[in-house]
Amino acid sequence: MLTVAVLAILGAYGFAVASAARVRGTAGQAADSYFEAWREGDVRAMARLVYQAPSDFVSRHLTFSEELHVQKIELRPGALRSTGEGTAEVPFTGTRTLREFGAWPFAGTLRLAVRDRTWKVLWSPETLHPLLAGGGTLKIVELEDVKAEFLTSEGDRIPHDSYADAYLERLAPEFAVASGGRALVAAAPGQPERRLLTHALDPVVQRTTLSRPVQAAAARALDGVEDAAIVALRPSTGEVLAVADRLGDGHSAFDDLFPPGSSFKTITAAALLASGLDPAAELSCPGDYQIPLHRSFHNAGFEDHGTVSFTDAFALSCNTTFVEQVTTRLAAGDLLATAGQWGFGRSLPTGAGGTCGTMEEPEDTDWLGADAIGQGSVQATPLCMAAVAAAVQSGTWRSPRLLPEKEVRRLEGPPPKPVELDAGIVDALRGMMAAVVDHGTASGAGLPAGVAGKTGTAETIDGADHGWFIGYRDDLAFSVFVRHGGAGRTAALPITSRFLNGL
Repeated sequence: MLTVAVLAILGAYGFAVASAARVRGTAGQAADSYFEAWREGDVRAMARLVYQAPSDFVSRHLTFSEELHVQKIELRPGALRSTGEGTAEVPFTGTRTLREFGAWPFAGTLRLAVRDRTWKVLWSPETLHPLLAGGGTLKIVELEDVKAEFLTSEGDRIPHDSYADAYLERLAPEFAVASGGRALVAAAPGQPERRLLTHALDPVVQRTTLSRPVQAAAARALDGVEDAAIVALRPSTGEVLAVADRLGDGHSAFDDLFPPGSSFKTITAAALLASGLDPAAELSCPGDYQIPLHRSFHNAGFEDHGTVSFTDAFALSCNTTFVEQVTTRLAAGDLLATAGQWGFGRSLPTGAGGTCGTMEEPEDTDWLGADAIGQGSVQATPLCMAAVAAAVQSGTWRSPRLLPEKEVRRLEGPPPKPVELDAGIVDALRGMMAAVVDHGTASGAGLPAGVAGKTGTAETIDGADHGWFIGYRDDLAFSVFVRHGGAGRTAALPITSRFLNGL
């Protein structure tokens, strides 16, 4: 009986030991359940399968998917393999679909072990993604703004060293993309960030009105020349075909005002023609002239040309003739009104900004005389004077623009309306500007055939004279300005010749 009792006790003990060693479920079942919950996005079910899941297990998974904009996940488990007594692992591959980047494949290993008589997942951050191991992070970052790419009107890149950079840089913020796109970046302690995926936005491509050959010719004409600018327009449309600016102040050719000197006589001549003065009228051009009871004015070098036609007085740039005729023929506001017809007093919304010129109501006859020859209160930009030359060629004053008209309106509002000029006055001015090149101050300067224009030399209070030449040839009008360069003939004409002969 004792033997039977001992055997019974030993049998009960063995059953108890066997029951204690029994493990609920299998490693395969635990892995399958974990992968299924992961596919379905049931993070709480996943957490129940994890041994001692961290307190932020659920929030970490949800935040990971939210911050990386995960739209769906595919998981492909491999074969279960035993790694020891009560341990196993399942290699797997997966693909996350990210909103910005599309499919993003990855690979990992799901590790399992028996804990508390149950197969559990041994979770660590690299289970979520291998790059999270050792404190690694994954994040989406914004790329730098995408700068606009500006092209010529023909669709070509703006020529290198075009001297138009300041104007394109002014336009750039208006066409830049607020974000250049996004990138998925991995970072690990002590290591540089790595860009894993990139979704970069294409730059905005915007055509300007610049003409590649005209811009290139203008830029090359200014090579080696400091403190000078060329602005070229298409008279029939007002399009800026070239802006080569080496004045050093940024946007000076569009924004900065300078005394235009005798190039302004184009507008003064228009006012005198409107008063009835005939281009063939014989006028006196003495070396110097004093307004009765007022100040005196003189020609360059006090040169006396005797009696000449009004056309030749313009061609020879007779200061004395213009002062006498303006102060005896015009009322105080006539010249100012004419200047207004030709753009003075207006902003010029090119897309990159701009202004024309200014002139004040003359205080007295002395001021009127000075204004008549582009001194006194008269100030103008090179852009403005190019528009003056363009108006003579086309018969209509037009506001210049550097961009398509709809873009100019979007950026700066509606431009000033075109001004139809008196056909008789315009025709007379064409003949007078042709005479300047034929036998006047621009003769023998190497200009190509068909050019008409007007030289200008403007006195300044801060240095040497400014040199100007404005003109046109066919459907191309231009203004060449050299700050403190001296006389228009010696400073601006050689640049003009290189420019036009380089087209």
